[in-house]
Amino acid sequence: MSLRKASLLIFIILLVDQVSKIYIKTHFILGEEVQVFEWFKILFIENKGMAWGTEIPGQYGKIILTFFRILVVPCIGYWLWDTIQKRGSNYLILAIALIFAGALGNIIDSVFYGVLFDDSHIQVATLFTDKPYGTWFHGQVVDLFYFPFWHGILPTWLPIWGGRDFTFFNAIFNVADMAISTGVGILIFFNKKAFHKN
Repeated sequence: MSLRKASLLIFIILLVDQVSKIYIKTHFILGEEVQVFEWFKILFIENKGMAWGTEIPGQYGKIILTFFRILVVPCIGYWLWDTIQKRGSNYLILAIALIFAGALGNIIDSVFYGVLFDDSHIQVATLFTDKPYGTWFHGQVVDLFYFPFWHGILPTWLPIWGGRDFTFFNAIFNVADMAISTGVGILIFFNKKAFHKN
């Protein structure tokens, strides 16, 4: 895969990611959901930290996380460029491009959304507001895709979780998260093809 094709893929992922997030922010109140199918919902939440809402504790946790992301993305970008220059496998180039696009998509939220939007708690947010909900580097990542494939009480004979209320699949995510997960999946499941040397 050429650098041009990889760049086009990154651009398309970023465009779809940001258009979907901005649409949700400007049409949904936080916590609002639309059921598409029984097993698929559009559910608007905001993620303050990393995957599954994990946060770095403390007053500066969010800023540390945002700057860590900003430092990592150029490294991923260099890895992509270097792999293309060395004519690496298309599996590897695709995986890196997906991870790069996803990481960049979530950085945009973290860096800019706090100053671009007002609060979404009891109202639909306004883009380019004069009353932003946060500051630079303190934006929250928008998540919207929810696939609760199964919900119920687990059998009591199961160790640890038996008898508990359980939902599979419980994560809520966005296009950027999907890109990162797909890229990592390619590296794991197609490892030999991704790192194959001619």
